[in-house]
Amino acid sequence: MISLDRQNRYRELYARLWPGYRTSGQVYETLVRRCITPQTRVLDLGCGRGGIMELLADHVALPVGVDSDLASLVEYRVPAVRCAAALADALPFSDASFDLVLCSWVIEHLASPQAAFHEVARVLRTGGHFVFLTPNALNYVVLLNRLIPAWIQRHLVPRLYARAEADTFPVVYRANTRQKLDALLRQAGLRCEAFHLVGDPSYLALHKILFWVGVLLERVTDGRPLQELKVHLVGCYVKT
Repeated sequence: MISLDRQNRYRELYARLWPGYRTSGQVYETLVRRCITPQTRVLDLGCGRGGIMELLADHVALPVGVDSDLASLVEYRVPAVRCAAALADALPFSDASFDLVLCSWVIEHLASPQAAFHEVARVLRTGGHFVFLTPNALNYVVLLNRLIPAWIQRHLVPRLYARAEADTFPVVYRANTRQKLDALLRQAGLRCEAFHLVGDPSYLALHKILFWVGVLLERVTDGRPLQELKVHLVGCYVKT
């Protein structure tokens, strides 16, 4: 089993070996913090039980969360955040309601990403930002995951990654490459300001030897065009 603590220890080891390495979560948080001020109105799309809003809610004017999973909202951990149950392609907010929309570990689950991105653009003001973090469908970890039937994943993933079965949701990866994301977001009226492809060898850390195999794969995929195979996609787009 790869617990989150174990993954983080391997990530810290990798960062010591290659100074300057930042995890996808660190890259994501940096992009988010660049977009906030005390006057910012923020929507966390797919907010789960708290996530990044646990760090930001007290530093923005209006923190809002939305999720389709009612059970997660019932257990939401941030009292300052106003929450609503809704789907990403039917957001219950007026046009131009937000300055910033956040989205982590959600895009891979979207059955209609184009409709969801148009909703994101609709609720953003002109000049507002959309910041996201999602897996890359071209990465070997994700490709292996896609070969496993959904009914097996529901039982296997919690045991491998110490995650509750209730938190394992179906994935479809209908927008999960750099090219697909950029094309769909541009169609929705959003322009790229920053895009990062971030590796992470800790997903193979079932054993120390496998971790070093993951490290080797990270070195091989550092340069273009193989960089497009990194496991995580992190981006910041602005509404034009």
